This record gives sequence, structure tokens and C-alpha cells, in this order.
Amino acid sequence: MKFSFRWYGPSDPIPLGYIRQIPNMTGIVSAIYSVPVGELWPEKDIQSLKSDVEAHGMHFEVVESVPVHEDIKLGKATRSKYIENYKENIRRLAQVGVKTICYNFMPVFDWTRTDLNFINEDSSSSLALDLKEITSLDPLTEDFSLPGWDESYSKHELKALFEAYQSVTEDDLWENLGYFLNEIIPVAEEVGINMAIHPDDPPYPIFGLPRIITDNAAFQRLFELNPSSANGVTFCTGSLGARNDNDIYAMLEDYLKKGKVHFMHTRNILLHADNSFEETAHMSKYGSVDMVKVFSLLKQYHYNGYVRPDHGRMIWGENGRPGYGLYDRALGASYLNGIWEALHY
Repeated sequence: MKFSFRWYGPSDPIPLGYIRQIPNMTGIVSAIYSVPVGELWPEKDIQSLKSDVEAHGMHFEVVESVPVHEDIKLGKATRSKYIENYKENIRRLAQVGVKTICYNFMPVFDWTRTDLNFINEDSSSSLALDLKEITSLDPLTEDFSLPGWDESYSKHELKALFEAYQSVTEDDLWENLGYFLNEIIPVAEEVGINMAIHPDDPPYPIFGLPRIITDNAAFQRLFELNPSSANGVTFCTGSLGARNDNDIYAMLEDYLKKGKVHFMHTRNILLHADNSFEETAHMSKYGSVDMVKVFSLLKQYHYNGYVRPDHGRMIWGENGRPGYGLYDRALGASYLNGIWEALHY
């Protein structure tokens, strides 16, 4: 199994040299963040990113993410241009040795939380989602923003997107995802890249927008859309664990058997009865995810793919990108490495 760490490029306050000092940290997960969604990634920028990572003794084999343009999700006539660009980005990434691309199909918003600074009992802070609060919010009328938003959208553009999605059903979104997969998966197969869709986060509709990658039935439907081994998943224990009706261990075992797990996001959450949650330290006892059980399944099915410690708390006075500080993710990586080593003793 290959341990990796999310890095947001030269603008990230965490130096690559610090990440390299985390024991058994062999890879960097990153992307080209300066290019608008749907456009081509310059080859020189991709090569520069690879060179920076390798200069610090690590590998650049996972991209997170290549965003999917909204015209593709909406099934607009203009999607062809953006799909062709997506195909070319897959080819360009393969040329520098990328093996896995993480992406999502969430309309308008990426991962969403209602609190970036939830204060835990130990005085650390973490990300949290209050279901009652999020259901009472209206992003079109209130002056606020949440993590995961594309803040380049003006209020006018945001309103236009919401109006466009009013006529899009879940079945429509599935049809558009199937069209997209059937276009890009042959290219991914040709160049040796695995596509790994990330579950919706949170895994249920928000703001009246459809969300479809939410539970086991959704993943089975995903696999049926395109049976290629390149059509797989980013198994995120925190995202999928944010529904009380998701048996994440049965899901993980099934997808491992099918060879569909290409990337693991391992983080812990404390899940409440109404599906509200706060993110916790990675250690099992602090949340609702049994990390030893997760890693035991990975060992049982000889998982040799990529894993990264996902969102961390802010601890020891660190200030940084919400969920993406250095200290707690480094602690999480060390904890997960300890489980992995013990399972192989």
C-alpha cells in the first residue's frame, strides 16, 4: 500500500520537505489548481509539479482532482468540448506517470460543511456539519460561503446554475455520468490510468440539488454504467460513513473483491442520529469509524493502491487551510501506518 499526502501546490503553506519527514510518506496527491474548470492543463505545469515532488524524494502518481465541468453534469450540447479537454488532460497526466485520477460528480458544490472551526473537548478544532443548519440555508439569498464552493461563481452565475439544475432529475444526472464515463474510460484504459470517483460529501442532496454517489446501490449502478476495471472509486470512510444506513465495511469488502478500489481516503467522523457529524482524530475510539477493521479488510484483500490520511483537526496552534493542516494529518498517517505494520507482524 502506498501512503500519500494531499498538497495544494506552491501556494500551500506546508512545504514538501515537511511532508517528506512523515514516516513512510512516499507520494504526493495534487493537481493544477490555477486552470479554470474544463480547460486544458499546460504540460509544462504538470511537469513542473512532478519535478517539485520528485525533488523531495516522493512520487506523483495520484491527481486529486480533475474537476468535471458543470456543462457535462447538466448534459448540455457544449459538453463535447469539455469532455475532449478532459480526455487530453488524462493523456497528459499519463505521460508523467500518473496512475489514478480522483474526481467527483457533485453539482455546483464540492464537499460542504457548516462549521470550519468546531471546538472539540480537547480544544482542537475540526470541520463539522449540522444537518438542521444546512437545510435552513439558502445559498442564493444569504451572504455566506462554505468550503467546497467554487467562489469564482458570481451570484448571477450561481442563480443560473441552480435554475439549470431545476429540470435535472437524479436519473438525468446518472445518464449524464454514464455518457461521460463511456467517453473517458476508453482513454483511461489506453493510457493506463484508473478513474476513481469520490462519493458525494455529504452523501445526500443539499440545497435542492441532486446528489447520486451516496450509498451502496449508487456504486452498484456506477459499476453497471461501465464495467471497465478503470471505472472505480475513491473509498472515503468519512464521506460514506456520514450516513447511518451505510455499512461501510460491507461496501469496502465488496468493492475490494471487485477490484474497484483505486484510492482510499481514511478519516474518522463522529456521526449523530440525524446524520450530522463532526470530524475527529483518526484513532477509532474518537469517532464512528473502526480504522482497524478498515485496514484489516485492506490487508485481507491485498490492497496495493494509494491511501491518504484525509481531513485533520487543527492542533498545537496551527492555522491553515481548513481540514488540511500538517500536524494532525501527520499524526493520522503515523497512526494508520502503525495499524498497517501491526497487521503484518
